[in-house]
Amino acid sequence: MRLISFRHASGPRPGVALSDKIYLDILAADPELPTGWNLLFAHLDRVAELVSQWHEPGGVIDGVPLISSSKHSLLPPVVSPSKIIAVGLNYRDHAQEQNRRAPAHPLLFSKASTCLQAHEGPIVLDPDLTRVDAEAELAVVIGRAGRRISREDAASHIAGYMCFNDVTNREAQRADKQFFRGKSIDTGGPCGPWLVTPDELPPLAHGLEIRGWLNGEIVQKSNTDQLIFPVDELIRFASQHMTLLPGDIIASGTPAGVGVFRDPPRFLQPGDVCTVAIEGLGTLVNPVVSS
Repeated sequence: MRLISFRHASGPRPGVALSDKIYLDILAADPELPTGWNLLFAHLDRVAELVSQWHEPGGVIDGVPLISSSKHSLLPPVVSPSKIIAVGLNYRDHAQEQNRRAPAHPLLFSKASTCLQAHEGPIVLDPDLTRVDAEAELAVVIGRAGRRISREDAASHIAGYMCFNDVTNREAQRADKQFFRGKSIDTGGPCGPWLVTPDELPPLAHGLEIRGWLNGEIVQKSNTDQLIFPVDELIRFASQHMTLLPGDIIASGTPAGVGVFRDPPRFLQPGDVCTVAIEGLGTLVNPVVSS
């Protein structure tokens, strides 16, 4: 399934993309279900049952009309995670472009949850942000809470996977030495367009092509089989001393090709368009604008 959140008069609303343009409103189909994905992840069997009842675009499920993307814009698939965990230097070629060794263990940092942005939403640059970079990444979303999760049990805690763009203020990142401020600019965490459930992908999202484009030019090209620490190890490592909650996002790291390490460096400018595509997960597109 392709799980979404969309804009509704009543607030953020969970749904399922039945096609690129047609959505099922989960709460209209079953008003007894919880109102957000953080709680709904425990009811995915019921969601799958509802999806199995759909017929054709424009049809009905138990009398519930399907809705069109032209009338309801997408939000980030997970609207309010308790935390966003990101991973540094998790592709060997990304470490090599910095002349650094591959790390001995995952290097974790955080992004503020207020950074999240939806598919087709703008990446907004304040006038004083002149060294902002894009990073194409695979993100995994936790579906079941856990602490001290083993690698063997990691898959059972995964709700799904999505494209993620770890937009970064390089000036703040370099000045602070810590990543939080540079990684947390508003609209600097585009994700989506949807969250794909694990049953539609290879185990642990292994072997998926990942691409990053800037203005239609490929600037990043790799495969998730090149992750130094795969998804199950990231979950194991992150959960050793902190509880992972449903809705938490782990952005698994970016491959080589980011703008700061290009010659000459290449940073985002108003008018640019960033694109992240991962095999089986769809394409995430975000224009860059000035505030």
